[in-house]
Amino acid sequence: MQQSPPNPPGKGFAEHSRFLQRLHRRYADELPLLPEGLPTRETMAAALEALAARGHETGAALRILRQLVMERLMRLDCEQQAPLQDITRAMTWLAELALDRACVQVRAELDARHGTPRGPDGQPVELWIVGMGKLGARELNVSSDIDLIYVYEHDGETAGNAEGRGRISNHEYFGQAVKAIYTLVGDTTEHGFVFRVDLALRPNGNSGPAAVSLAALEEYLQVQGREWERFAWLKSRVVAPRDAVIGEPVQALRGVVLPFVFRRYLDYSVFDALRSLHRQIREHAAKRSAGHPERANDVKLSRGGIREIEFTVQLLQVVRGGQFPELRCRPTLEALQRIARAGLMPQETADALADAYTFLRQVEHRIQYLDDQQTHVLPTRDDDLAWIAQSLGLGTCAFLHQLDAHRELVAQEFDTLLGGAGKKQCSGGGCGGPRAGTPPPPELESLLNQLPPAVRERLAEWRTHPRVQSLSDESRERLLRLVQRTARWLADGQVNEDAVVRLIGWLESLLRRDIYLALLLERPSVHEHLLHLLGAAKWPARYMLQHPGVIDELAGEALLAERFVPQDFERELALRLQSLRTTGEDDDETLLNLLRRAQHAETFRTLARDVEHRITVEQVADDLSALADSVLRVTAQWCWSRLKNRHREVPQFAIIGYGKLGGKELGYGSDLDIVFVFDDDDERASEVYAAFVRKLINWLTVKTAEGDLFEIDTALRPNGNSGLLVTSFTAYSNYQQRRGSNTAWTWEHQAMTRARFLLGTEDLAPPGALPLGPEGTDAPAGSGRGLRERFDAVREAVITAPRDPAALREEIVTMRERVRAAHPVPAGQFDVKHSAGGMVDAEFAVQYLVLSQSASHPSLRENVGNIALLQRAEAAGFLPDGVGAAAAAAYRTLRQVQHRARLNEQPTRVDPATLAAERDTILALWRAVFTPA
Repeated sequence: MQQSPPNPPGKGFAEHSRFLQRLHRRYADELPLLPEGLPTRETMAAALEALAARGHETGAALRILRQLVMERLMRLDCEQQAPLQDITRAMTWLAELALDRACVQVRAELDARHGTPRGPDGQPVELWIVGMGKLGARELNVSSDIDLIYVYEHDGETAGNAEGRGRISNHEYFGQAVKAIYTLVGDTTEHGFVFRVDLALRPNGNSGPAAVSLAALEEYLQVQGREWERFAWLKSRVVAPRDAVIGEPVQALRGVVLPFVFRRYLDYSVFDALRSLHRQIREHAAKRSAGHPERANDVKLSRGGIREIEFTVQLLQVVRGGQFPELRCRPTLEALQRIARAGLMPQETADALADAYTFLRQVEHRIQYLDDQQTHVLPTRDDDLAWIAQSLGLGTCAFLHQLDAHRELVAQEFDTLLGGAGKKQCSGGGCGGPRAGTPPPPELESLLNQLPPAVRERLAEWRTHPRVQSLSDESRERLLRLVQRTARWLADGQVNEDAVVRLIGWLESLLRRDIYLALLLERPSVHEHLLHLLGAAKWPARYMLQHPGVIDELAGEALLAERFVPQDFERELALRLQSLRTTGEDDDETLLNLLRRAQHAETFRTLARDVEHRITVEQVADDLSALADSVLRVTAQWCWSRLKNRHREVPQFAIIGYGKLGGKELGYGSDLDIVFVFDDDDERASEVYAAFVRKLINWLTVKTAEGDLFEIDTALRPNGNSGLLVTSFTAYSNYQQRRGSNTAWTWEHQAMTRARFLLGTEDLAPPGALPLGPEGTDAPAGSGRGLRERFDAVREAVITAPRDPAALREEIVTMRERVRAAHPVPAGQFDVKHSAGGMVDAEFAVQYLVLSQSASHPSLRENVGNIALLQRAEAAGFLPDGVGAAAAAAYRTLRQVQHRARLNEQPTRVDPATLAAERDTILALWRAVFTPA
């Protein structure tokens, strides 16, 4: 039970701070210059002007302003319990203001002496002051140094002064600028400093130039940039001068930094880099506390401290931020919530880490309030410790208990992340993966002796495999450790030989992408799940070869328990698009790859559930069909928004699905049978929608580095491949309903039985953009709204139209013979789809029943799938008792056989005896439907 504070915070409570006492003695006359309330950019700038009016030059005015801000924040924090974000944001504004004023003044002085720096085309050259770490993330603490990197736009030389003299290189100019800015901000004077400045994160560290050109920075990051520097640049942000922060040229710097921090593929190679960096920090902390046990209570660097929360967040961001741009954000608390929304961390864990981070940062601030020292170590004086506890509304014992609880939680989560799932404790500096004291990896020859003959023979090929021979020592070690773990699981019976042989082939093709070796080594659960998939069927192995990045989907605990949710899929894509827009990366190529990665990941999730028998064949088809619907919807939205000649905000347009897509029976790799229609009276409509459809088909089918989405078949449009790619809805309706001289054939009406409205105007409209009729009703025909209802009416009119049953029967039987002739089956074999008694027979029987009987029996009009329609036809009396139900069961079995054969890359032709009962059942259905009474 939490203790009641013996001395609750209140007015005057902050005066325990020795720093505050000094400020009151020294700056009593200046304190009123800062208005009441939280300091803002505006109030700080006004106070700075007032100080200048009192005769203080810029450096002194900035230093005094800093003291006024600190006094205000101590009172707000300790006496009024101001939110952490208010404190850190105010400190960040102070740093930005100071750097902006210093930069503007210094550049004006240098320009007067040397002229403006010029680029290759004579243009002025910008200087960007890049804030790293907490300054970049707008979470600066109250006694922090500021990590800066100075980058200038171009090399060249200055224009010279008014007399044409004083020309120097841009490199010299900006080197002088850095020194002068430091004098204004970082030097300690009688008024102290504004901020301690650290330039150690610049290229080549303290041995590198103080300012670096953009071209030199790009070369450094590409050639020499180390993994730990990616964590540093993750939070980078141009903080000054203010005019440059919002300028267009700064995009060039972003274009250099983003590809360095966020790689295109999931990047687990950073785990080792973070382990090494973290080990160094812990070793340094241990040395500092050797002989000084009180220094072990460091709320930032000790086990379970602030740094471990930051590392946890940054690791997940760097690993996945290349593929999931919505994870790219600088502030730690916001990033935690984004990580939870992305399913990378349970929400309760993210909330617990956020609480720990807030608590530890507040403690850090109070430690620094005491004497304005850059320290994170708890004080040893009892009165100081009691003051910190009381300022947080706690007694000393309750405070220490809460501090320990937060740090233990942080340490366990951090150790789990670095050590792999299930490892809750860690000691010795490294967690998970190879670490000090780990035995060296085995040699290939010793591994061969541990394997059964089939696997041994396959693995022995690595002795001379050129890719294996060319591996670096680090990659070879990872590879052999993976094989060693696999061999152990094989010996224990956890995996089968087929899985191991397929894994060897899969690894061979990816040896140049070391990140996948790192992923499997870091995540044993992913490695094990991958082997289960490879052992279950052949097609998953092929899919993962084409799209290796999808294997990280196996890391999620909820993978097998969930199903595809279209709303979640589309919301995630919207978040990614929004994130890309904020960084100017939303070009066509990036969005094409974004769509492909998302579709491949969802397909793989369905595949994993399928192979593990968590969902039925029908559910697989439902989910793949829903995924196709979502991809079409998102792609159409994005394409329309980027169509240059679009004539309205909301297209009056629809996509109709046929075949397997229309019947929600898609399989892996199925193409999409679709038809495009529009309902727009604008004179430019035909031209605009034709361009739109061409763009849409290109986005769906073009192969990029991430592969493609779907093959598109538009042969079912009016007049087939000789017809228009997109047609008006009126023309489509007339064609289907046989109005005029150009009309649909019977086989097209068969296709209409499985047609489905996929998306229309309402799916492509931004919120609130739909055209409305009176009192909020749908707008009248011609507006594009209501196309779904109009299509449903056309479909119903087509399938319920009066027909001569005998003539219809003859046409469908003739068409069935044509299909059979186009797919001959050798004697002595049974093709589950095309042979007599196969799936096509059942499908044609259903189509006949719908076209001939739905006019009088509405239950047959719905597009609910062949199985349900067979059952409904029997219930309506159009099939003998038991024939419909038996045929539905046989059809389901044939679909399952076909599905499993394709997963195992086996032919769908079998010995007739194996499916004799199902064949005979479908033949009985055929006779019942097509043999005249």
